[in-house]
Amino acid sequence: MSCTRDDLRVYLDTLLVPEKYRDYCPNGLQIEGKEHIHRLVTGVTACQALIDQAIEVGADAILVHHGFFWRSEDPVVVGMKARRLRALMLSDINLFAYHLPLDCHPELGNNAQLGRLMGIAQATQLASSDSSIPVFCGELTEAMPISSFVEHLSSQLGRELLTVGEGAVKKIAWCTGAGQHYIDKAADAAVDLYVTGEVSEQTIHSARERGICFVSAGHHATERYGVQAVGEQVAGELGCVHQFIDIDNPA
Repeated sequence: MSCTRDDLRVYLDTLLVPEKYRDYCPNGLQIEGKEHIHRLVTGVTACQALIDQAIEVGADAILVHHGFFWRSEDPVVVGMKARRLRALMLSDINLFAYHLPLDCHPELGNNAQLGRLMGIAQATQLASSDSSIPVFCGELTEAMPISSFVEHLSSQLGRELLTVGEGAVKKIAWCTGAGQHYIDKAADAAVDLYVTGEVSEQTIHSARERGICFVSAGHHATERYGVQAVGEQVAGELGCVHQFIDIDNPA
């Protein structure tokens, strides 16, 4: 079974509503390829390794969280960028990318999926003047030592986590990827723990001085699950074959 490129474009745009967001990149179809799509590959970032593996498995389209054409980047197509684009175009592969829409989707998005991995059934978003970046908040069914929580999440993500703090945690705030600068917003919400992907030098001091636990779980690791969930839904609704390819990244 297969779908058309336009079928996939319309479905993804309807599902993820990119027009709602003021993003740092174009969301939707970034590179046009063949019209009919039998195999859809999903991945976190449209790096050369993902493109090469997608070509090997015969992908007709790739769907990623981190695509191309970021704000303020050099617009010339040379070097690494040229090699990536050339590989896609020579193989006639479509590239779809959704950044903030894939972070924010309330059921399939990166933050919603990470919440489920952490064992949080219901989540809300913290109020913010910057509505484009979601900081989610929810509670575990019961409090647990931070060491037990970290052991569970580390097992789910398959990587070691950087951890600050001690004691029991129940109320948790989180933002996948590079959300470390929202730690003060999390502390203002009186959470026990803030979880994100990356860490900055000042993040550690904020956690210590404001008395909350902090976990850096990896930018890539926390953003693997939204694109997979969307890919599975696309396959079920449009009839194409879906395959997630994980290109390991320790960041």
